[in-house]
Amino acid sequence: MEQKTEKILVTGAGGFIGHHLVRYLKRKGYWVRGADIKYPEFSPRDEADEFLLLDLRDFRNCLEAVKGMDKVYQLAADMGGIGFITRVKADVVRNNILINTNMAEASMFAGIKRLFFSSSACIYPAYKQRDPKVAPLKESDAYPAECEDGYGWEKLISERMYTNFYEDHGLDVRIARYHNIFGPEGTYQGGREKAPSALSRKVAQAKNPGEIEIWGDGKQTRSFLYVDDCVEGSWRLVESDFREPLNIGSDRLVTIDELADMIIKTSGKGIVKRYNLSAPQGVRGRNSDNTLCKKILGWEPKIPLEEGIEKTYKWVEKVACQ
Repeated sequence: MEQKTEKILVTGAGGFIGHHLVRYLKRKGYWVRGADIKYPEFSPRDEADEFLLLDLRDFRNCLEAVKGMDKVYQLAADMGGIGFITRVKADVVRNNILINTNMAEASMFAGIKRLFFSSSACIYPAYKQRDPKVAPLKESDAYPAECEDGYGWEKLISERMYTNFYEDHGLDVRIARYHNIFGPEGTYQGGREKAPSALSRKVAQAKNPGEIEIWGDGKQTRSFLYVDDCVEGSWRLVESDFREPLNIGSDRLVTIDELADMIIKTSGKGIVKRYNLSAPQGVRGRNSDNTLCKKILGWEPKIPLEEGIEKTYKWVEKVACQ
């Protein structure tokens, strides 16, 4: 493999997408520094050439993280699944605004060539997501804004701030709006897990025959993107000349019932679904319009949902049932 001369910082490298991105960039031949408040839970910390244990809510730590780097992938965030982000709002907004403000300013001072920011589909307006048969969300649908409370508003504000840093200070920024990223080696319990991992854990730990709880009525819809596609799409965006926010997601819409059925089928168990209508379920429908992504990057996700679910379930089953 040809060794690339660029040095890359991945913040949030102790998290799910972050440590997968570190691995991807290393395979590409980059020198990679990881930075996070914690080490990766499910992968070796030495996958990065260097890993700095830093709280990026402190500006001085951000200056240390970006020192000597060429490009930055800013994935550090206080986040979780729908149960977490609907319960913990003030801390999420405070922590993420601090991290993003510090990283923008530190990157500007350090002369970073390009900064990538991982935004979210949570920025899209609730009034466009009230039907399970939702029209795929285009990047232009973000305004007029009506984001998910807390996390969604913070992401949209941070998008605007990074854009302003480009307009006022020349910080070259790329922004991706992630749509429900999933895969192995991610949080699967404790309250921060997202639907594919949560359902995989429930099925893996259920008796055979048995039952699992579904949040909501199961008719709410989402699209899910496997993590390997996510990191490739992110890299392609960083290497492009496109400066506007861009969807990085799948455009295949499924119900939560269908997602659960895929996982149950993978498990080979006889599982009955029980519905909890009082549990958080988020918007009624959400899907990614990938028209612009295909046009700009000449690329689209490659890994079928069934394949990603099988890999995720088998990993969760292994670690959750030890």
